[in-house]
Amino acid sequence: MTMQRTMKLYHLPETSKTAGLRPMEKKDIPSGAPAAYQENIIDTFVVENANCDLTDFLSFYMLPSTIMNHSTHKSLKAAYSFYHVHTQTPLPDLMSDALVLAKMKGFDVFNALDLMENKTFLEKLKFGIGDSNLQYYLYNWKCPSIGAEEVELVLQ
Repeated sequence: MTMQRTMKLYHLPETSKTAGLRPMEKKDIPSGAPAAYQENIIDTFVVENANCDLTDFLSFYMLPSTIMNHSTHKSLKAAYSFYHVHTQTPLPDLMSDALVLAKMKGFDVFNALDLMENKTFLEKLKFGIGDSNLQYYLYNWKCPSIGAEEVELVLQ
Protein backbone atom coordinates (compact mmCIF):
# COMPACT_ATOMS: atom_id res chain seq x y z
CA MET A 1 0.00 0.00 0.00
CA THR A 2 1.33 3.44 -0.84
CA MET A 3 1.90 6.04 1.87
CA GLN A 4 -0.78 8.28 0.34
CA ARG A 5 -3.35 5.48 0.45
CA THR A 6 -2.33 4.56 4.00
CA MET A 7 -2.75 8.17 5.16
CA LYS A 8 -6.17 8.37 3.50
CA LEU A 9 -7.30 5.06 5.05
CA TYR A 10 -6.22 6.01 8.59
CA HIS A 11 -7.10 9.72 8.47
CA LEU A 12 -8.50 11.16 11.70
CA PRO A 13 -10.65 14.28 12.07
CA GLU A 14 -9.00 17.42 13.43
CA THR A 15 -11.39 17.71 16.40
CA SER A 16 -13.31 15.30 18.60
CA LYS A 17 -17.06 14.76 18.14
CA THR A 18 -18.07 14.58 21.80
CA ALA A 19 -18.96 18.01 23.18
CA GLY A 20 -17.13 18.89 26.38
CA LEU A 21 -14.73 15.95 26.20
CA ARG A 22 -11.63 16.46 28.33
CA PRO A 23 -9.19 14.35 30.31
CA MET A 24 -10.25 13.38 33.80
CA GLU A 25 -8.89 15.62 36.55
CA LYS A 26 -8.61 15.31 40.33
CA LYS A 27 -11.57 17.67 40.69
CA ASP A 28 -13.78 14.99 39.09
CA ILE A 29 -13.31 12.58 41.98
CA PRO A 30 -16.10 13.94 44.22
CA SER A 31 -18.49 13.90 41.26
CA GLY A 32 -18.72 10.13 41.11
CA ALA A 33 -15.70 8.87 39.17
CA PRO A 34 -14.84 6.15 41.74
CA ALA A 35 -18.47 4.98 41.82
CA ALA A 36 -18.54 4.84 38.01
CA TYR A 37 -15.33 2.78 38.09
CA GLN A 38 -16.82 0.43 40.70
CA GLU A 39 -20.11 0.00 38.81
CA ASN A 40 -18.79 -0.21 35.25
CA ILE A 41 -15.48 -2.00 35.74
CA ILE A 42 -15.14 -3.91 39.02
CA ASP A 43 -18.75 -5.11 39.22
CA THR A 44 -18.90 -6.11 35.53
CA PHE A 45 -15.98 -8.43 34.80
CA VAL A 46 -15.07 -11.94 35.95
CA VAL A 47 -11.35 -11.24 36.46
CA GLU A 48 -10.66 -7.72 37.67
CA ASN A 49 -8.42 -5.66 39.88
CA ALA A 50 -10.60 -5.79 43.01
CA ASN A 51 -7.79 -4.62 45.28
CA CYS A 52 -7.67 -1.19 43.65
CA ASP A 53 -8.08 1.57 46.22
CA LEU A 54 -8.95 5.19 45.46
CA THR A 55 -5.30 6.29 45.35
CA ASP A 56 -4.44 3.62 42.78
CA PHE A 57 -7.60 4.39 40.85
CA LEU A 58 -6.60 8.03 40.56
CA SER A 59 -2.89 7.96 40.08
CA PHE A 60 -2.42 4.89 37.95
CA TYR A 61 -5.59 3.95 36.15
CA MET A 62 -7.68 6.98 35.34
CA LEU A 63 -5.76 10.24 35.45
CA PRO A 64 -3.66 10.95 32.35
CA SER A 65 -0.09 9.91 32.99
CA THR A 66 3.29 10.64 31.50
CA ILE A 67 4.28 9.57 28.02
CA MET A 68 5.68 6.06 27.70
CA ASN A 69 8.46 5.68 25.17
CA HIS A 70 8.82 2.55 23.11
CA SER A 71 11.97 0.73 24.23
CA THR A 72 13.38 0.44 20.71
CA HIS A 73 12.56 3.87 19.33
CA LYS A 74 13.12 6.54 22.00
CA SER A 75 11.49 9.20 19.81
CA LEU A 76 8.30 7.17 19.34
CA LYS A 77 5.51 8.39 21.66
CA ALA A 78 2.86 5.80 22.50
CA ALA A 79 -0.52 6.30 24.18
CA TYR A 80 -2.13 3.40 26.04
CA SER A 81 -5.79 2.77 26.78
CA PHE A 82 -5.93 0.71 29.96
CA TYR A 83 -9.36 1.47 31.41
CA HIS A 84 -12.32 3.51 30.25
CA VAL A 85 -15.82 4.10 31.53
CA HIS A 86 -18.52 5.33 29.19
CA THR A 87 -22.02 6.25 30.21
CA GLN A 88 -23.72 8.51 27.65
CA THR A 89 -21.28 8.35 24.73
CA PRO A 90 -21.06 5.00 22.90
CA LEU A 91 -17.64 3.37 23.40
CA PRO A 92 -16.63 3.38 19.69
CA ASP A 93 -17.33 7.15 19.54
CA LEU A 94 -15.44 7.77 22.77
CA MET A 95 -12.42 5.81 21.58
CA SER A 96 -12.50 7.56 18.20
CA ASP A 97 -12.29 10.83 20.11
CA ALA A 98 -9.44 9.39 22.21
CA LEU A 99 -7.53 8.73 18.98
CA VAL A 100 -8.11 12.33 17.89
CA LEU A 101 -6.92 13.65 21.27
CA ALA A 102 -3.82 11.42 21.13
CA LYS A 103 -3.06 12.74 17.64
CA MET A 104 -3.49 16.34 18.85
CA LYS A 105 -1.02 15.66 21.69
CA GLY A 106 1.58 14.32 19.26
CA PHE A 107 1.39 10.59 19.98
CA ASP A 108 2.59 8.29 17.21
CA VAL A 109 0.96 5.06 18.41
CA PHE A 110 -2.24 4.24 20.32
CA ASN A 111 -2.33 0.84 22.03
CA ALA A 112 -5.36 -1.04 23.36
CA LEU A 113 -5.75 -4.68 24.34
CA ASP A 114 -8.69 -6.81 23.23
CA LEU A 115 -9.99 -6.99 26.81
CA MET A 116 -13.24 -5.74 28.34
CA GLU A 117 -15.52 -4.17 25.69
CA ASN A 118 -12.63 -3.22 23.42
CA LYS A 119 -13.68 -5.59 20.64
CA THR A 120 -16.65 -3.27 20.02
CA PHE A 121 -14.30 -0.64 18.60
CA LEU A 122 -10.96 -2.24 17.65
CA GLU A 123 -11.93 -3.39 14.16
CA LYS A 124 -14.23 -0.43 13.44
CA LEU A 125 -11.45 2.04 14.27
CA LYS A 126 -8.90 0.06 12.22
CA PHE A 127 -6.63 -1.05 15.04
CA GLY A 128 -3.96 -3.45 13.86
CA ILE A 129 -3.96 -6.89 15.45
CA GLY A 130 -0.88 -7.61 17.53
CA ASP A 131 1.52 -10.35 16.64
CA SER A 132 1.23 -12.28 19.91
CA ASN A 133 -1.28 -13.48 22.48
CA LEU A 134 -1.55 -12.02 25.97
CA GLN A 135 -1.46 -14.78 28.56
CA TYR A 136 -2.33 -14.36 32.23
CA TYR A 137 -0.80 -16.79 34.69
CA LEU A 138 -2.62 -16.31 37.98
CA TYR A 139 -0.72 -18.39 40.51
CA ASN A 140 -2.90 -20.42 42.85
CA TRP A 141 -6.20 -19.04 41.53
CA LYS A 142 -8.99 -21.38 40.62
CA CYS A 143 -10.37 -19.69 37.54
CA PRO A 144 -12.61 -21.02 34.77
CA SER A 145 -11.69 -20.59 31.13
CA ILE A 146 -12.97 -17.13 30.16
CA GLY A 147 -12.94 -14.90 27.11
CA ALA A 148 -10.96 -11.67 26.83
CA GLU A 149 -14.16 -9.62 27.01
CA GLU A 150 -14.64 -10.88 30.58
CA VAL A 151 -11.18 -9.75 31.75
CA GLU A 152 -10.56 -6.29 33.24
CA LEU A 153 -7.19 -7.01 34.84
CA VAL A 154 -4.43 -5.14 33.01
CA LEU A 155 -0.92 -6.03 34.13
CA GLN A 156 1.91 -3.64 33.33
